[in-house]
Amino acid sequence: MKKIIAVIGDNSVDKGSIVYNLAFQVGKVLIDKGYRIQSGGLGGVMEAVFAGAHLSENYLDGDTIAIIPSFDRTKANIYADIIIPTGLDMMRNTLVANADAVIAIGGGAGTLSEMAIAWSLYRLIIAFKNVEGWSSKLADKPIDTRIRYDIPNDRIYGVESATEMIQLLDENIDRYNRVHHGIK
Repeated sequence: MKKIIAVIGDNSVDKGSIVYNLAFQVGKVLIDKGYRIQSGGLGGVMEAVFAGAHLSENYLDGDTIAIIPSFDRTKANIYADIIIPTGLDMMRNTLVANADAVIAIGGGAGTLSEMAIAWSLYRLIIAFKNVEGWSSKLADKPIDTRIRYDIPNDRIYGVESATEMIQLLDENIDRYNRVHHGIK
């Protein structure tokens, strides 16, 4: 079964911008390596990562999963294969962050909440440190002092390229395998 990677980031990114192009590369390389991608399914980084996924030679229908905040399926970007209309508004961020790993590219308050949720869910989090937003602010840092794993220097891992991201993901995804069983 394919592992699912959540990609999170800015909703309003211009096509052709550095952030859009980076997200596009991330989407393509994730599908190239046999992963599925989920996101909030709207524009910006979410659209770019799905567009990149569709250009992979390994792309199959169903490889992009949009978990949208409204009940209106038409709000999902055109590259979304599976559309899950939650009606949960920003509360759907927990569903987005509940993937096998999370990749953050820039981002504002919504991305920050998804990163915090992913941390609490014991997910591997990889953040691009060469773009503005919460991914660069939290790259190479732990969110808090909890011991999530017996892994030296457990943190949000900072990267600067899709190549560096996929290498780190492939090396670590199986190490980050705890399941959240609720707040105790």
